[in-house]
Amino acid sequence: MGLISPWALATDDKPGQTLPPIVVTATMQDSPLTVITDPKAPRQPVPASDGADFLKSIPGFAVIRKGGSNGDPLLRGMAGSRLNILIDGGQIGGGCPSRMDPPTAYISPSLFDKVTIIKGPQTVLYGPGNSAGTILFEREFSRYAQPAWSFNGSVLGGSWGRNDQQFDLHAGTPDVYLAVSGNHTQSQDYEDGDGRRVHSSYDRWNTDITLGWTPNDDTRLELTVGKGDGQAAYAFSGMDGAKFLRESVALKFEQRHLTPVFDKLEAQVYYNYANHVMDNYTLRRPDPDSMMPMAMASDLDRKTVGGRVAATCLWGNAWQWVVGADASSNVHTGRNGGPPGNRMYYGDQPRVRDARIGSVGLFEELRWTMAQHQRLISGLRVDRAQARGYGLAMASMTDSMGGMNHGMGMPAPRTVDASRAAVLPSGFVRYEQDLSGTPATFYAGIGHVQRFPDYWELVGQHATKSQAAFSALKPEKTTQLDIGLQYDDQQLKAWVSAYYGVVSNFIMLNYGQGMMARSYASNINARIAGGEAGASYAFSKRWQGDATLAYAWGENRSQHRPLPQQPPLELRLGLTYDTGNWSAGALWRLASAQHRYALGQGNIIGQDLGPTNGFGVFALNAGYRLSEHLTLSAGIDNVFNKTYAEHVNAANAELAGYVNTVRVNEPGRTAWAKLQLKL
Repeated sequence: MGLISPWALATDDKPGQTLPPIVVTATMQDSPLTVITDPKAPRQPVPASDGADFLKSIPGFAVIRKGGSNGDPLLRGMAGSRLNILIDGGQIGGGCPSRMDPPTAYISPSLFDKVTIIKGPQTVLYGPGNSAGTILFEREFSRYAQPAWSFNGSVLGGSWGRNDQQFDLHAGTPDVYLAVSGNHTQSQDYEDGDGRRVHSSYDRWNTDITLGWTPNDDTRLELTVGKGDGQAAYAFSGMDGAKFLRESVALKFEQRHLTPVFDKLEAQVYYNYANHVMDNYTLRRPDPDSMMPMAMASDLDRKTVGGRVAATCLWGNAWQWVVGADASSNVHTGRNGGPPGNRMYYGDQPRVRDARIGSVGLFEELRWTMAQHQRLISGLRVDRAQARGYGLAMASMTDSMGGMNHGMGMPAPRTVDASRAAVLPSGFVRYEQDLSGTPATFYAGIGHVQRFPDYWELVGQHATKSQAAFSALKPEKTTQLDIGLQYDDQQLKAWVSAYYGVVSNFIMLNYGQGMMARSYASNINARIAGGEAGASYAFSKRWQGDATLAYAWGENRSQHRPLPQQPPLELRLGLTYDTGNWSAGALWRLASAQHRYALGQGNIIGQDLGPTNGFGVFALNAGYRLSEHLTLSAGIDNVFNKTYAEHVNAANAELAGYVNTVRVNEPGRTAWAKLQLKL
């Protein structure tokens, strides 16, 4: 769990290795609070177009749908910077002040070898603020024993013009290796179960190149550069995403087995740039009856630089200690204007900086094998976080009296820059016990995380953007108990995990209602609870069933009402028949009604829109191994063409010519097929 070397698994596949024809319908928890899954494997619903699309197939996750792509993920009802999302160890932040481009919008899962999810505040190794969990999108490389190469590629086609192409080429010698990967994914507008069109088309591509040097078995120096871009139509917004430019550079160094005690040294620096353009004319026509009757555009960008250094020490078989430091800093700018050819073309306008946010942290994580079947894992972390806001409205008397002017719609006549900083401690301790005589592990852990307010909470679209609000919003403090049981034998794999947390200064967004109302962020006290469970049982060599259950609950203790943005109870039932050469399967997903909501309240990714009814959707899939290296998989999602929408959702923007329900409806019956080649 974060202590395993990234060299542990290889990507230079051995001759004769074949692809399984199984379509993934349920992802199981691999070890206490940890899920590890293969993002290249075919899965149902239709294989993912971005990071959030991928995560929604994992129990405990939900995604706010905004269109066909670029949704925003939640884990256990928590979203935004409560989820620490890293790509190859680096952070990337979106540009849109209203989260049109969350970090997952810049992630193509099929370009990575492994995705690891660590639930709750149960690690301190990967940066600050991970109260909900940590998500690692990782690539893996090993030293080649001799010159070799491998290839993994796929093509996918589906309903509404869905077409994907993906490739991953690796080659190397004992001294150097090269990896080139890329993908393209595209879809037209989909239709809901009633055949009504949803504004949801997208077209995106990504490519990454990695060059590595391995002069011996213990040394690795690696450089990765990447770029991507795309467009996405949105049903929830008055604008669409006309540009999602990503530029990434990362340099990593690793040295192992320095001494019998000093086992490993890791160092990394990275640069991630996101440039996002949203407009109302590239993927739609300006609506003369809307709030934006003329062609308009907004160009936002964020530059993130960071680094990390960590050392791993071993004392016999009993102690493993990781100690290190990390830092990151990002600057956000924006500019507005009209389309090309307009005298106010946005590309000719100067960029205006509105925020600079950064942190520096020290961490240590200790693993003590107390006895053969007992382990104690603990960690401590301290961060110094700081932020500077630019062009903030001057504090007024009504601000100091509790924000009475939030709904007045009257901007302050003068602006000012302001800075703030805080020292934030975090830590956890977890006990694991392998139960005698059984392949089962019991665990219990308690963690505490302090999270600094993020860009969207301080100066985003739904923040007050005043000096008083910028300075007054307190860091969030989460203390959470996690407890569970893991069971794994040849026939049955099962797990259950539960949590209970107390959150002081929970940062909640209050969405303004009405034309002149303003949104604002505030601190409340909250309680959260819930859990996940899953089981996979092999009835015979060919038949296997699986089931997962997830539930999240939250209470706003300050106002004695439900905490907003909590997904309902969800159950997934799957059945698979597999002969080794071909497979067939079914997935039945059931979500209960949700009557616990807080109208007009939410987080940085959305607000509660009212109660929702329960629903059930059924899906079928099949796979066939055409040859040793070629596999065909296919599926039909929402077989019965049900019209439904998720409870955690975005409000429809009421676009002319499209369906205008309260929430953005999910796709109707969707067919897809994927051909995968692995050499």
